[in-house]
Amino acid sequence: MIVVPTFREMLAAAKAAVREIEPVEAEREIEAGGAVVLDVREPDEYEQGALPGAVHIPRGTLETSVEGRIPDKSSHVVIYCAGGTRSAFAAKTMQELGYADVASVIGGFNRWKDEGRAWAAPQALDPEQRNRYQRHLLLPEVGEVGQLKLLDAKVLLLGAGGLGSPAALYLAAAGVGTLGIIDMDVVDASNLQRQILHNTDRIGERKVDSAKKTLTLINPDVNVVTYDVRLGADNILDIIDGYDVIVDGTDNFPTRYLVNDASLLKRIPVVHGSIFRFEGQATVFNPFEGPCYRCMIPEPPPAELAPSCAEAGVLGVLPGIVGSIQAVETIKILLGIGDTLQGRLLAYDALEQSFRNFKVHRDPQCPACGPDAGEIVIAEYDDLCMPHAVAPPTAG
Repeated sequence: MIVVPTFREMLAAAKAAVREIEPVEAEREIEAGGAVVLDVREPDEYEQGALPGAVHIPRGTLETSVEGRIPDKSSHVVIYCAGGTRSAFAAKTMQELGYADVASVIGGFNRWKDEGRAWAAPQALDPEQRNRYQRHLLLPEVGEVGQLKLLDAKVLLLGAGGLGSPAALYLAAAGVGTLGIIDMDVVDASNLQRQILHNTDRIGERKVDSAKKTLTLINPDVNVVTYDVRLGADNILDIIDGYDVIVDGTDNFPTRYLVNDASLLKRIPVVHGSIFRFEGQATVFNPFEGPCYRCMIPEPPPAELAPSCAEAGVLGVLPGIVGSIQAVETIKILLGIGDTLQGRLLAYDALEQSFRNFKVHRDPQCPACGPDAGEIVIAEYDDLCMPHAVAPPTAG
């Protein structure tokens, strides 16, 4: 005869197998530093209030999610639920998964709050957002915390053209909360072969207005800030101020050097992309951590060696690939995940269907970011090269 234990017996067994601590002791351990606080309540409970900085994993998904969210099994984990029952079961489960130092809070969040200890109503996704971003929420590297980071993030796109179009579309769809777009051009029929933010009905419209219409239809969570101006030395510092990442889709050396210098002053990472005919490149310039644009290209080549896309052409789908890579790199920077292209130049050849990585090192003699560099002066660089000159690959 099989004897099935009752719930009370199972709970008693779980409590006997784990370490239980009073809220005052839990508070002491948390304040001492190094403890991971784990909330195993349901989402609606968590939204009403939680311990500051708690990792939220509902009890029902603990087994499938905890190793991704708390990868270090030697971590000291303080677990709580509403009253101390689910946390006891959770602690026992984590011990079985190999976590060596777990504790369940007696009385849970209810007792913690009743005793006047610190708690806060955390930022949380509403039901509509949970549905929209559910594929992100399944990724341990993103999850709800990461999605909230994206919603709080601000990204500036330089250009609403070939590279800016796919980058903007994917960043908006991913839920980046604020997208700034700077472009002073109008939509032309010749743009539509590659600039997928726009359509035939928008020919003649300002590109920033067309971009805003498209992006707000994709995701109403996104605030699109438009700058229908020429980016220059007189306005660049004001425009880029407050943004977390700059996505560079510019197509000329004067602007690239200007962006480089301003980003160094403001210490804002730049995700660079360029395209030319059937080839594209992408990299990340992280101020004073990796190389800057001047480290990679100290001086522009002669204009005759760098024809523009208008002169040499570009495969329409190519900016979709490179711009998407820029979007991926931007999200990685915002979430602090993975290895970015900092210190690497990713080169793509559409005809060969090949990717190659090239090392890019900081130049100790760099006049912008080198240790002996002088004061950075924001100035126009139109005298360095012809206005149309672009480095193969170039923006489209």
